[in-house]
Amino acid sequence: MNNFRTSFAGTPAVVKNLIILNILFFLATYVMEASFGLDITKYLALYLPSSEHFRPYQFISHMFMHGSLSHIFFNMFALWMFGRVLESVWGGKRFFIFYFVTGIGAALIYSLVNYIEFSAVKAQMSPDQIDSVLREGYIAFEQGKNFVDPLMRKMNLFLNTPTIGASGAVFGVLLGFGMLFPNTQLMLLFPPIPIKAKYFVIFYGVLELFLAFSQPGSNIAHVAHLGGMIFGFILIKYWGKQKNTFY
Repeated sequence: MNNFRTSFAGTPAVVKNLIILNILFFLATYVMEASFGLDITKYLALYLPSSEHFRPYQFISHMFMHGSLSHIFFNMFALWMFGRVLESVWGGKRFFIFYFVTGIGAALIYSLVNYIEFSAVKAQMSPDQIDSVLREGYIAFEQGKNFVDPLMRKMNLFLNTPTIGASGAVFGVLLGFGMLFPNTQLMLLFPPIPIKAKYFVIFYGVLELFLAFSQPGSNIAHVAHLGGMIFGFILIKYWGKQKNTFY
């Protein structure tokens, strides 16, 4: 335990503060629900721009919300493991920019893909069906119910399903680590074998692409993960073309 405290105490400032903020938001979610019956996820999670619940600030606030202990643990562990190395190389300001650009970029790509799918569903529906979803959908969703009609059900899910988590930014950080330290050996947990960072990143990128197409509508935002990696790649390449080295 003392070794962990020492390691965390030596974590660069931006990564350390991001982890602390995520933990505080996670605890606040449960405290507000238990003490006041207030679900702050409704306000801070990211909704489709077509939803009445959408607010522009959600492109940032959703990055600090997590749905379970395992969700926040794995995101924060990955941020600590890879992010502290990047911040040590880039400095706090550049890492801060990278983290939020990849996180917001991931949310933008995810929202765009969802909006295209949402528009395709909406185009097949009658005005009465659309009106019914807009009037009754959220109440039904809150009660754990949904429409029997498949199109109305899909539209309701698009409008009222919140997106939470720092995964988009974390995948951007993972991509950044793989690009800066491609030949660094990582030890997998399952199976316990060593693998170079570049192959680890490529594997995850291909896996997320496969899952995005094979599991549409999944509770895991695979498109957002890919979006974080895409924006991370673009930003690193942009920095690399500047006269001064990007790190």
